[in-house]
Amino acid sequence: METMKTRYHVDNWSEYDAALVARGSLNIWISDEVVSAWKHTEKTGKRGASNTYSDLAIETLLTLKSVYRQPLRQTIGFARSIFSLMSLELDLPHYSTLSRRAEDLQVNLSVSPTEGPRHVVIDSTGVKVYGEGEWKCRKHGVSKRRTWRKLHLGIDEQTGEILAAVVTPNSTGDSEVLGELLDEIDDEIDQVSADGAYDCGYCYDFIEERGATAAIPPRKDAKIWFHGNRTGATHPRDENLRRIRKVGRSNWKEESNYHRRSLSETGMFRLKTIFTGEVCARKLETQTTELRIECKALNRMTQLGMPDSYPVAA
Repeated sequence: METMKTRYHVDNWSEYDAALVARGSLNIWISDEVVSAWKHTEKTGKRGASNTYSDLAIETLLTLKSVYRQPLRQTIGFARSIFSLMSLELDLPHYSTLSRRAEDLQVNLSVSPTEGPRHVVIDSTGVKVYGEGEWKCRKHGVSKRRTWRKLHLGIDEQTGEILAAVVTPNSTGDSEVLGELLDEIDDEIDQVSADGAYDCGYCYDFIEERGATAAIPPRKDAKIWFHGNRTGATHPRDENLRRIRKVGRSNWKEESNYHRRSLSETGMFRLKTIFTGEVCARKLETQTTELRIECKALNRMTQLGMPDSYPVAA
């Protein structure tokens, strides 16, 4: 018997519709703050020529590149036409300057403030590297030389905003990056939910250092790690395992709000749908900037408005 797909009704459709329209507005990407801080007015005092354009100017142009899916050269032409229509007499950098400055650009994800602790859902996804790897795959088939990157995300379960983003080579394990993700989040964390790839001792240590609860499902053949330490306390992972054995895995996921971890997959789907799902840069540092700018742009879209939906009874 075929299972019917759950239908949802959006309760705030008019507000969400307005938010979708606003995403295409240039005003949210080019503000008065950007225009006033377009160029550096002071010298660095260090050897060599100072940067002519501010980090904010470079980030704005790279954001236009990502949001409107344009190469670097076309991005400069696009920005020049925008400034002409706005009657702004602003110089634009050469496209090679954009590429060079992107390598060490620090991108803040611009997360909305919160009134309480956050529930962070963790996951990672693969991102294709456009260029030689793709050509080799088409020409010679899949080979060991084909390359891709892993994007690790920490997403707020309540707001859907991306709180932390780390880009690594494909050889890096998911659990190895958890500490770096949590370090990027300054707010208090109440719970961290992640899949079984994070079921290791040091991941629990990272979460415990932040004073948060770990919702990580142990493997189905998992064994108790410790039967109690010198103080008689049990390990959080063992407590999860005992609870799963008592009430079942599905009930434990509901009790611990682990099922909300699927929102990390939703966030990754949105990121790959709105943007290209691949990186054009050649260096890891520049690829990191490219993906963090996409994450920041997605946060800006999220802050404009999200659907408030609920399942409709069949």
